[in-house]
Amino acid sequence: MSQIKIPVLDLNPQYEQIKDEVQAAINRVLESGQFIMGPDVKLFEQEVADYLGVKHAIGVNSGTDALVIGLRALGIGEGDEVITTPFSFFATAESISNVGAKPVFADIDPRSFNIDPKEIKAKITARTKAIMPVHLYGQPAAMAQIMEIAQEHGLKVIEDCAQSFGARYWGTCSSCDGHCQESTRESLRGKFTGAIGDVGAYSFFPSKNLGAYGDGGMVVTNDDQVAEVARMLRVHGAKKKYHNEVLGYNSRLDTLQSAILLVKLPYLEQWNEGRRRVAKTYNDLLADVSGIITPELADGHVFHQYTVRVLDGKRDKVKEYLGEQVIGSMIYYPVSQDQLPVYQGQYPKMPGSDLLGTEVLSLPIWPELEQDNINLRVNLCKTALLLA
Repeated sequence: MSQIKIPVLDLNPQYEQIKDEVQAAINRVLESGQFIMGPDVKLFEQEVADYLGVKHAIGVNSGTDALVIGLRALGIGEGDEVITTPFSFFATAESISNVGAKPVFADIDPRSFNIDPKEIKAKITARTKAIMPVHLYGQPAAMAQIMEIAQEHGLKVIEDCAQSFGARYWGTCSSCDGHCQESTRESLRGKFTGAIGDVGAYSFFPSKNLGAYGDGGMVVTNDDQVAEVARMLRVHGAKKKYHNEVLGYNSRLDTLQSAILLVKLPYLEQWNEGRRRVAKTYNDLLADVSGIITPELADGHVFHQYTVRVLDGKRDKVKEYLGEQVIGSMIYYPVSQDQLPVYQGQYPKMPGSDLLGTEVLSLPIWPELEQDNINLRVNLCKTALLLA
């Protein structure tokens, strides 16, 4: 009998659902001949702003560019410090370093995988200018506490939303633990990630919950001045063509990608709900399995990744066994940002983040994932644990 191959992500079911709309959108752009900053870009920016409930949405070339441009638009630069999580993709810290600032790492809460607000407080110095929380795997960080810390110390907040488009903050995550004012939680309840801090930065990489068919990103803000600077920076630092005022970037969201994303945006809530359904099914099936800690089903979580913790040093054996059964899985992330070669020797190790690097394993998740495939994956995980 041939084995079933289950990738960690399969985009084909989504494409089959919308391919006629996508092809029509692509044809419309091709026929228009407006490939750079065409009307679909402005329309998509407006649709995103309306969806998120923000004043400004500025399309850029990638999620990384969104972070870099967002930081610069906030005035973050040489000699400044930005507190962020060590447990994230390198673009988080890289963006801080690339604007001339220093990333300062605060350890994470292993229950939520997100930055621990209690750790942030201990890292604030006279040079601290901003906090950059990451809503990892699609789970909102403890934003009520983070916003209170920022307000108390006069800091900016730039949210890394690369994995959390459509996630809402409800103040129910374990990281919060009630250590913030009820009034703050209530004022933020129901807000989308990215619409809470001074700037939100999104990625439209194809694997994201709202993914393009190439690179793409977006900066969102309610601050008119920040938006004006961001718009300048994405087009070589110019408000008016050939009148460059600052050093900027060539970082525009393609018209073709905007047209594709316009097709996808109305489906996002449905797709995110599908991801939550798959995650709940995984959690239910793994509830009685010793040696695995399942992720929180926190309100507002959109499960860009479904990530478990495999205990007792068995993670790599489990991953190896799954691979032998041609079942996809990924480790996000095996090495904390602070311990990557580029920062070698600059930072002490952080116990929470380092521990997760040895335990986390992301299982296949997409909205249309079938029950039989989930059952197969869970049964193989159980077998792998017994053999490890």
